[in-house]
Amino acid sequence: MPPPRPLPSVLLFGLIPVAAWFVVRPFIEPVPLPALYTSIGFSIFALLATLYIIPAVGPAFIKANLKGIDLLKTDKTPVPESQGLVCAAVYILFLILFIPFAFSDSISNSTKKTREGISVIEFPHHQLSVYLSSLLSLLIATLLGFLDDVFDIRWRHKIPIPIIASIPLLMVYYAERGNTHVVVPIPLRFLFGTLVNLGPLYYIYMSLLSTFATNSFNILAGINGSEVSQALIIAISVILNDLLYLPWPLDFRIPLHLLGNRADVEVGGVWSAGMAYGSQELVERHLFSLYFMLPMVAVCAGFMYHNWYPARAFPGDTLCYVTGMAFAVVGIQAHFSKTLLLFFIPQIFNFLLSCPQLFGLVPCPRHRVPRIDHDTNLLHPSKALFMRPPTNLSTLILKTLSALGLTQLTTHPSNGTILEANNLTILNFFLLRLGPMNEKRLVQVLMCSQVAGSMFAFTVRYGLAGLVYDGNRR
Repeated sequence: MPPPRPLPSVLLFGLIPVAAWFVVRPFIEPVPLPALYTSIGFSIFALLATLYIIPAVGPAFIKANLKGIDLLKTDKTPVPESQGLVCAAVYILFLILFIPFAFSDSISNSTKKTREGISVIEFPHHQLSVYLSSLLSLLIATLLGFLDDVFDIRWRHKIPIPIIASIPLLMVYYAERGNTHVVVPIPLRFLFGTLVNLGPLYYIYMSLLSTFATNSFNILAGINGSEVSQALIIAISVILNDLLYLPWPLDFRIPLHLLGNRADVEVGGVWSAGMAYGSQELVERHLFSLYFMLPMVAVCAGFMYHNWYPARAFPGDTLCYVTGMAFAVVGIQAHFSKTLLLFFIPQIFNFLLSCPQLFGLVPCPRHRVPRIDHDTNLLHPSKALFMRPPTNLSTLILKTLSALGLTQLTTHPSNGTILEANNLTILNFFLLRLGPMNEKRLVQVLMCSQVAGSMFAFTVRYGLAGLVYDGNRR
């Protein structure tokens, strides 16, 4: 096992008082959105817990044979694998501890109503059931992800796993009569009208969303920091989107009207994008999203410290499952699944590029990571070798991708038969277009593409959506 990265003690002694202050502040004096203060404090504690627990449990994981070899390093020292289990445990633990604080306002301000002579306390059971079902889905995703790490399930058998984990989520959505209508874009309304009820198809869409969110991280992996950096940047993007819908003092007013056809609303000295459409429910949905995304950023940041090049810990499939399910939870329960998918633009590109290999049209080796030249320590695109001549369909697809600059082919000099092609992943695409680079630079390029994708998503969501939707359609 490689030696762990040193942790500065000033981090521990500096952040603990800050976290404690956020937790106790709502009890000292009234503050707006007190549960949000507590969530920030718990997230800081989650960051510290992840930073210090990961290196502490590494030897135990290696002893349990949960270890791996870094394929892109000359040093073959075993590295602790499946450390995403630690991240998931810390993440879910703090979400559970947060439950009383999330509903503290409802408990303290609960009113009594008389029903048939019985005094009943009004409590938001709907919000509690949504929160608990989300936790249950995260727990199932963690369990199934860890089983995947232990038994090394083939990718074809991984597809239904997120669907199983999303069942509690979808059942609560159905029990609470969740909306299954979608808004039709303006150019198509002469055919379908303003709203279309998808019915059961909407539930299929939501289950597929959870499947895509989890597996999209899994197939875009292989270099130090790739999985966790994707989750970290997407979580930060979701938080920035959520913050636009909270009530803010007018001193911090954001001119969103510059980004689209949105209206500003001033009520009682505060401004809120959510209030612009008179929906307190919209504000509550984005608060729910923040409660799940703030600790997600914390545990991902803590794990990334140890997973950064050269990695001292590997995430395993558990991290991909729990982060993907967390994004599916907020996208479904907070009703911004289309906006969430915009943040997955690099993952969508990687999935579409990978389809010929994922569906057997092109040979798919078990590891599609770039190959390394140990003499120069530079990564080059890895190859998929054809043991038999490709079919006409495979040839057509590969030649099309080659013409678009998405892959590079090696053909037989006499008859032009394709002998090999670059593995179809975004990492190999970067190496093909930008040239060989070291592993650290490649993950930085991947992170830049993720940031660029989020910036493009915000531009589409708040700048271009008004061209096809009227009002605040999500």
